[in-house]
Amino acid sequence: MDTAIVNVALPSVGAELGSGSAGLSWVANAYLITFGGLLLLGGRVADLLGHRRVFLAGLALLAAASAAGGLAPGAAALVAARAAQGVGAALAAAAAFALLLLLFPDGPARHRALGAFAAMGGLGGVLGTVLGGVLTDLLGWRATFWLNVLLAAVLATLALRLLDDRAGRDDRAGRDDHGVRGDHGDHGVRGDHGVRGDDSGRDGFDLAGALTATAGLGLVAYALVGAAESGWSSARTLTAGGAGLALLLAFAAVETRAATPLVPPAVLARPALRLANILAALAQTTLFPMFFLVSLYLQSVLGYAPLGGGLGLLPLSLVVVAVAPQTGRMIFRIGLHRTMTLGFALLCAGTLWLALALTADGTFATTVLAPSLLLGAALPLVMVTTNVAATAEAAPEETGLASGLVNTSQQFGSVLGLAVLVAVAASRTGAGEAARATAETAGFRAALLTGAALAALAALLSVRLHLPERAPAPEDAGAGVPERR
Repeated sequence: MDTAIVNVALPSVGAELGSGSAGLSWVANAYLITFGGLLLLGGRVADLLGHRRVFLAGLALLAAASAAGGLAPGAAALVAARAAQGVGAALAAAAAFALLLLLFPDGPARHRALGAFAAMGGLGGVLGTVLGGVLTDLLGWRATFWLNVLLAAVLATLALRLLDDRAGRDDRAGRDDHGVRGDHGDHGVRGDHGVRGDDSGRDGFDLAGALTATAGLGLVAYALVGAAESGWSSARTLTAGGAGLALLLAFAAVETRAATPLVPPAVLARPALRLANILAALAQTTLFPMFFLVSLYLQSVLGYAPLGGGLGLLPLSLVVVAVAPQTGRMIFRIGLHRTMTLGFALLCAGTLWLALALTADGTFATTVLAPSLLLGAALPLVMVTTNVAATAEAAPEETGLASGLVNTSQQFGSVLGLAVLVAVAASRTGAGEAARATAETAGFRAALLTGAALAALAALLSVRLHLPERAPAPEDAGAGVPERR
């Protein structure tokens, strides 16, 4: 939601602070770089220091950085605040996803929880676009940052009240009827709300791994988000990308020798986990740019106002909210990899349909509406199934790591997809002003066709996904369609 709100407010930011398009791009990019660079480290830190503690620390930093953004006197201060927001958001997001994995063990309960998680994600994107337009129009762009402060305070209050006795219980204890492992006598809270009672994982911290992974991911993100501005073959892109890849290779070497590695090599040796993370990234290379391109098409070609462009995605989001809670039932009935393949097939079909439907003189009803409904059904299927597959083999002490890995895969899929598809669109729009709408439509169509090809590749790869057999939990044995509690 935060990213969508800020994107809508950017033109107003530029008008007040006197920032050009290059400066405005870094208001968005600073967040993406720190967020993408720190997701992996944030997840692992949550495993070591406690998931609730890291979640609350992330919220506190996010609120403080948002307040600084709301008070920023100039573009440089705002970019710094956005970078700090990305740090806080990475900590909170990785810890929150790990908490979900701890509270809902692998099985039908987790599938339902991930369905709700996906529904809220889809709804948040559109709510962000709508709220961004409303707040900017009524109160100015600074109000969008103060909204983050308010939301962080509400979430922190809820976390303190609801997660105190349930966040991260000792895996050696029993399992209560919420699917949370623990002992009812002392609430089974690990040493500090999510820290394991023993000292495993505390023998030492992989500082070299943390530094090389974070710096490497950050530099790769910097190269990708700046490629559209400076060019794919520019010195800045090649230098940053090359340095980032070199650091990631150094990270891989460090992990094979570290006593307590940030990412144990044995975890990455799991074939299903590797493929699930690749598929999670491929899903976002199509989905994330699609939202951007549709909003841009509605505004620049069809002439909608920013708020109208955001509302154009509302039908899609309503379908997401309707389909996501049913994804767990579908997984139970036809299996995980079949549900995933169906999701990617629908994603490919919907993106292809959207690309072919775009016209320079069309309307929302004749171009975007029907394909967006199909995409709304595809989104929760691919998001829930890739999250389930990427986290199914995670032990309780690895939930933060699994969360960090899949979140990092999704984030870099988003950044890479946006950079590549925007470049494809830009390469097809070199026309005169008289033919601007036609040229832009051709560019959007080419970009969406590329996204459809990536979704088709993911559908083919998903057929190869097979998770190791899991012994059924006693309560699951002989069960039919999982009942709701």
